[in-house]
Amino acid sequence: MADFNTIDDFDVENKTVLLRIDINSPVDPNGGFILDDTRMKLHSPTIKELSEKGAKVVILTHQSRPGKNDFISLKEHAKVLSKNLNIDVLYIDSIFSNEAINKIKNLNSGEILLLENVRFFSEESLNGSVDKQSKTLLIRKLSPYIDIFINDAFATAHRSQPSLVGFTKVLPSGAGRLMEKELTVVENSFKNVERPCVYVLGGMKADDSIEVIENVLKNESADYILTTGIVANIFLLGAGVDIGKVNKDFIKERGYYNLVEKARYLLKTYKKNIIYPKDLAIEDNGKRVDVSIDKIPNKYIFDIGVETIKEYAKFIRNAKTIFANGPAGVFENSEFAIGTEDILNTIANSQGFSIIGGGHIAAATNAMGYDMHMNHISSGGGACITLLGGKKLAAVEALKNAKK
Repeated sequence: MADFNTIDDFDVENKTVLLRIDINSPVDPNGGFILDDTRMKLHSPTIKELSEKGAKVVILTHQSRPGKNDFISLKEHAKVLSKNLNIDVLYIDSIFSNEAINKIKNLNSGEILLLENVRFFSEESLNGSVDKQSKTLLIRKLSPYIDIFINDAFATAHRSQPSLVGFTKVLPSGAGRLMEKELTVVENSFKNVERPCVYVLGGMKADDSIEVIENVLKNESADYILTTGIVANIFLLGAGVDIGKVNKDFIKERGYYNLVEKARYLLKTYKKNIIYPKDLAIEDNGKRVDVSIDKIPNKYIFDIGVETIKEYAKFIRNAKTIFANGPAGVFENSEFAIGTEDILNTIANSQGFSIIGGGHIAAATNAMGYDMHMNHISSGGGACITLLGGKKLAAVEALKNAKK
């Protein structure tokens, strides 16, 4: 039995249900068109179920953040969502204006209303306690017209913002189907891990990945960590490898140079468990060149090398559980997509239970056609890696407290 409520715990017929989802999507900078509707597809089962059960569904979500080119209204999202659901999704360009409140009050059973980008409301950008967020204008304005709050936004569950945690203090609250699935799959795999368990960690968010490495090795829930991307470069530095000034400077620019000492400590403590590349790929005259780690020129590292790919494939093929987060290199460039593609191909063809983190690694998995061969692709990289790092998700804790 879950320690938070789900849709099963409520009779939603003729009830006004506020549904928080995360359909933050890539947008064409010129035309404002949605380029990828993956997240809308992931939330569709929750929306459809509520609608089919006769709920009056009010959707709250966000797109990007202030100052970015894709910080736009949700008018286009409503159109794409309508196509995905095969149901007409109503849209209003406000969040809690009198017009929006009247729309909510006049909804019929089964109807779906999408409110405007919640981040247009400045208080939404503030993090704070559940008690503090429950007193914000958003919650005070909307909650009198809502019967039940359902949070399905796993991808944003690590944030403690008004729309994610505030309603749990004042309304009966539960998790949507996507949130429920994410927590069940990730937490069960983490707690009941089948061995050997291999983590493949790369990408650009080195601080999160190194926190995960420390957590899973300390808890003895992982057998091997295969490092790629900037994570690998930090461990190479920790192992005393000269990766070249440009790569050192890049790590410093990202604010990660302080992690080299942590990497050195982890290598000393878990020498047999942490595997770093034996060769890497650089660019020379526009072409990929693989070099041994003892002969790295002062050029940017863009991928792991072929010998490393072969070595990593052996670990993955023997694994019973595989967690992968972050691409191995600059996969957007075909010359340097080899590491990411070969790792995903090996995971897809392995016998192990595979979990792919969200963000760029999920995008690469979908783009390269391996999505149907993975056991679980997370909708949220930040939330997923927060869980694996042994931290609690603010929005999930709020749901647990709401049940209590």
